[in-house]
Amino acid sequence: MARTPLLASILLLAPVATGCATLGLEHPPTAAPATPTVERSSARPTAPTTSPVLTEAQARAALITETDLGPPWTKTQGAATWRDGMLKATTSTPDCQKLLDALYADEVLGGPARAVVGLDDPDAGAQLRYQLSGGRPADVDRGLAWLRTMPQKCARFMAQATGDTVLDVQVSELPLPEVGDVRQGLRVTLTIWASAEDNPGGDPTALTLDVAAVRAGEDAFALTNGGLNDAPNAATQAAVQLGVRRLADVRQQAKVRV
Repeated sequence: MARTPLLASILLLAPVATGCATLGLEHPPTAAPATPTVERSSARPTAPTTSPVLTEAQARAALITETDLGPPWTKTQGAATWRDGMLKATTSTPDCQKLLDALYADEVLGGPARAVVGLDDPDAGAQLRYQLSGGRPADVDRGLAWLRTMPQKCARFMAQATGDTVLDVQVSELPLPEVGDVRQGLRVTLTIWASAEDNPGGDPTALTLDVAAVRAGEDAFALTNGGLNDAPNAATQAAVQLGVRRLADVRQQAKVRV
């Protein structure tokens, strides 16, 4: 297998570290713990179920930021190279194609989104995309129910990316903190198995992508957090909790103003 420009560029983008900011938030049993630095709340944050739709300003205020996650996270410098290189792929299974299309288009819960933010972790070579959904709760719940079937329907499949690049894709359940009303997490791994000539070290090139979607009352958000060879899972877990907490804060502020 001849070295393709895609593989060469991907290999150059391999992360130099997999660390993440210590965030001090609750993690599911299978997630690695983090050193507490954020004040815990004894109450499970959630958003009221009878509130009206968020205004545009409220939706923007509900987004998480690089300040929430802490160093080394920064505002994004643009779409990661691996988005076109590995997520823009095709497969013969309709449900699995739908998943790939949703990941590439940043429409895990459908579109269009109300507000979107992108954050980069340059140390790990990772990128986190976070968005507030514009869907109705019933539509969001249908999307979450569909995501829940992915570890069974698309546990492992082959896909073709740019050129002749063949991907081995695996989808598994990703435990999430028990916040919000309904939630679903996935871990998607896309692997390029290169020949010894293409990759003298013998290790395959892989994109690991954490996917999380949560509905809290009338509001919902989704995020993807990915990096070559690994994804900073602590940031995924923190973003889920902070996202629900931020929505609750925005809703509470609106009630106080009324």
